[in-house]
Amino acid sequence: MSGQMTVKERAKAAMEMKPVDRLPFWPKLDEAFRKKWGKPVPQFHDYIGSDRVIGINQVFREVHKNTSVEIKNNGNKKETLFITKSGTLKQKNQFDEASQAWHPMEFPIKTKTDIEIMTEWYRDIEVQYDKDLYEKALAVCKDAGNNALVNCSIGESSLMYFVEWLAGVEQAHYLLQDYTEETEELFAQIHKNLLKKMEISAEHSPADSFLMVENTSTTLISPTQYEKYCFPQISQYGEIAKSRGRLIMVHMCGHLKLLLPQLNKLPVNAFEAFTPPSVGNTTLADGRKACPDKCLIGGTNAVVWLGDAQSIINYMEEALAALPHHRGIYLSSAGVMPPRCEPQTIKTVKDWIDGYKGIF
Repeated sequence: MSGQMTVKERAKAAMEMKPVDRLPFWPKLDEAFRKKWGKPVPQFHDYIGSDRVIGINQVFREVHKNTSVEIKNNGNKKETLFITKSGTLKQKNQFDEASQAWHPMEFPIKTKTDIEIMTEWYRDIEVQYDKDLYEKALAVCKDAGNNALVNCSIGESSLMYFVEWLAGVEQAHYLLQDYTEETEELFAQIHKNLLKKMEISAEHSPADSFLMVENTSTTLISPTQYEKYCFPQISQYGEIAKSRGRLIMVHMCGHLKLLLPQLNKLPVNAFEAFTPPSVGNTTLADGRKACPDKCLIGGTNAVVWLGDAQSIINYMEEALAALPHHRGIYLSSAGVMPPRCEPQTIKTVKDWIDGYKGIF
């Protein structure tokens, strides 16, 4: 393809499996990277020349009639209360300074009764379009212009959210096994709210693409569980997006190899944070063979980025050489870039990517 594309054009073309002028590259820099190297993240993206993806706020809000939520912040600790007429559930999260992220310390669901209370809380939610939030999102889009792909997170499908945030890995599987009917009713209520969020977003959001933050991995759930619970729900979110001509990606940062036959059938454009060994277990070659019409955003991992620039380039060169073509390949650090990786290293690798003669 001749002519230079903008970041937005290049990113959208990659997601749609169309030709690009060069391989797009998005180093995922976060607050931990900023704290390590002392400059705002946008300045690093400008220096590197990233095909950056930025997030905007959602354009919907949740309204509760008979239930409520109360959040208490105390330094690096956060307590969330889910309040219903039948009882109150408590969730405790703690902020980790090194990763600059919140992590669950106490899950709100521990028993069958807790499942029923949380179901009551979700059943009471009405999802509404919010014009003020739309205006806020639109301002970010206008400021980004053509220098970024603008992404909006919709949420996380019910089983993965249950495992990660509501019950914890071990207890989630015990509860699902012992109280299947009650747990599936909770899943149905979570899904109902996500469907409405997707519908509102597909109609109103100014985002270039939508994101389901699934964190999928067969280290957390089985392929059978994915087929029963995750696949149907994500398929519906994808169908809503596609019916409006919108792009949608799924953040899947774990072990995916056993899921690839299912992932190929999902009506989505891209799998984001596609992570090879040793952090994940799925290479770009695995993904391209099993999912020929899906954009793969990733291809490296944090361990790779702890090496010097030449070792990273060698790794990328080998991974790219194993592919039949490079259409729909959007290189990134998969997960967030490790703060130990120097900005100059990323810049050197980016310069090499710019000169790579891909098959588009």
